Amino acid sequence: MTLEVFPIQISKDIQKDEKIVDLILSSSKQKIQDGDIFVISQKIISKQEGKVVNLSEIIPSELAVGIGAAYNKDPKLVEAILSESKRIVRMHNEILIVETHHGFICANAGVDESNVENGYATLLPIDSDKSALTLQTKLHEKTKKKVAVIISDTFGRAFRMGQTDVAIGIAGMDSILDYAGTKDHFGKILRVTAIAISDEICSAAELVMGKTRNCPVAIVRNYKYKQSDSNINSIIRPENEDLFR
Repeated sequence: MTLEVFPIQISKDIQKDEKIVDLILSSSKQKIQDGDIFVISQKIISKQEGKVVNLSEIIPSELAVGIGAAYNKDPKLVEAILSESKRIVRMHNEILIVETHHGFICANAGVDESNVENGYATLLPIDSDKSALTLQTKLHEKTKKKVAVIISDTFGRAFRMGQTDVAIGIAGMDSILDYAGTKDHFGKILRVTAIAISDEICSAAELVMGKTRNCPVAIVRNYKYKQSDSNINSIIRPENEDLFR
């Protein structure tokens, strides 16, 4: 298998209700093919859906003020994080590890001040699966091609330095490739091997997207995925199976 990853540069700042699909297709240098996977940065989805907050308008709670003082963090930003969180998992230095309302365990609930005007922060989309499905449907209508869409974001990982892009929303394909029940090269039955293909595809796409290249979208081509109505919950480990919480 030979994969191809094509970056799509979009230099304009995305505004609320922007026609993202039209912008993606007009900016792409590739003719869309059946089986293409569109990896789209969470940041432009959040901007398009109006999930941007003016930090100066936030009134921090006593809890946010206390956490801000203890961890040298803007209490208004802390309040934005708390509003997006189901619970706090860990606090260390300036980072809050929380469980979001979506069920993601991540730093600062995905609240991010990068690539947005000073004094503002973006929040995660309310329902990234729904966002992905909407984009997939519109891409199919515009191109008449069967494509998949993954919305990606940058997460840290337990016991590993650095961050990698992972899927937070998906439409049109499975998020996991499960090898359980198949045989390896020596005829042994695989029992627990399940590959997080949606995360791997996001990581591959990030290599051409970057964080400073005005490239919030990439097309991954030639990966033979299984078409599916799967959603992102299939890749979130249930709490009773999570050994690290």
